[in-house]
Amino acid sequence: MANNLQTALFDRGLIGFLRILLRGAGQVMFQGNAWTGLFFIVGIFWGAYMSDNLNVAWGALLGLMSSTATGYLLSLPEKDGHDGLWGFNGILVGCAFPTFMSNTFWMWIALIFCAAMTTWVRSALNNMMRTYKVNSFTFPFVLSTWIFLLAAHLMPALDLSNISAPELPSHITSGGYLYFHDLVQYILRGISQVFLIDSWVTGMLFLIGLALASSWAALWAIVGSALSIFTAAALGASAEHISHGLYSFSAVLTAIAIATVFYKPSLRSAIWALLGIIATVIVQAAMNVMMMPVGIVTLTAPFCITTWLFLMPLLKLDKEEPDHSDWHGKGSKSRVQKS
Repeated sequence: MANNLQTALFDRGLIGFLRILLRGAGQVMFQGNAWTGLFFIVGIFWGAYMSDNLNVAWGALLGLMSSTATGYLLSLPEKDGHDGLWGFNGILVGCAFPTFMSNTFWMWIALIFCAAMTTWVRSALNNMMRTYKVNSFTFPFVLSTWIFLLAAHLMPALDLSNISAPELPSHITSGGYLYFHDLVQYILRGISQVFLIDSWVTGMLFLIGLALASSWAALWAIVGSALSIFTAAALGASAEHISHGLYSFSAVLTAIAIATVFYKPSLRSAIWALLGIIATVIVQAAMNVMMMPVGIVTLTAPFCITTWLFLMPLLKLDKEEPDHSDWHGKGSKSRVQKS
């Protein structure tokens, strides 16, 4: 098993392995492109530095490397590793743990283990879901992180420093105001929150990275974030949560997935994606309420659930027979850019 990792590191060169890692970062938004991944990494570091928590950036790198290395150690299909599909769940774990837990030795050990865990959890979930012609998306990250966050309530060594205590849900009035002149910042924050970063500059860097791989993906990231803001505001959601992108990040992923990856861009797929964005906002609110009593956060679960529900009907929105089980399979290969 270790020979596979040695091959990746030495026979192909460190530059080749670095390219695989960067593709893993890009695959969070469905782009197997090293340049996209590089802009994502730069955006994470900027946002982490500006929020005075660089541990988030270092955690992202550590999670990315841990999950990617695990794929080689387990001798999983090498094509997935080459395309960066072992790394995207791990980098999200790396962003989440320093965000929600204190900087302790055991947090870092748990981060490494949880990031590695996402690689085999992804393989298991994809095997189960292939029958329904969908794949697990970022749910390996969600499921694995939920397990650790729940366990942290009874394990003080995994100190939860930035997460609400379990509480019964109650009616929440919107409160606060949204300002039209800040709309661009709200949209960009929604994009940055995909990696749990609250920074409009980071959102701009993410958009540049997306545009390098797919102009359609960049456009739909903007549409997903903007429409989610208007939807949440119209339904009276918390203005503070809306302005910091907390109703947008899952909608951004839903928009990119439906409109640009699993269906060819068209009027029909655009309408379907717009409906998916609106549905994601509602699922987000519902899951926020559902998670309150257990004291954990939704992460990207609203994106996963909504996108499954919009893909599993296997609607023929283009001429091709839909098969959403493989990002690089029929119906999506031509739209996933690599570098």
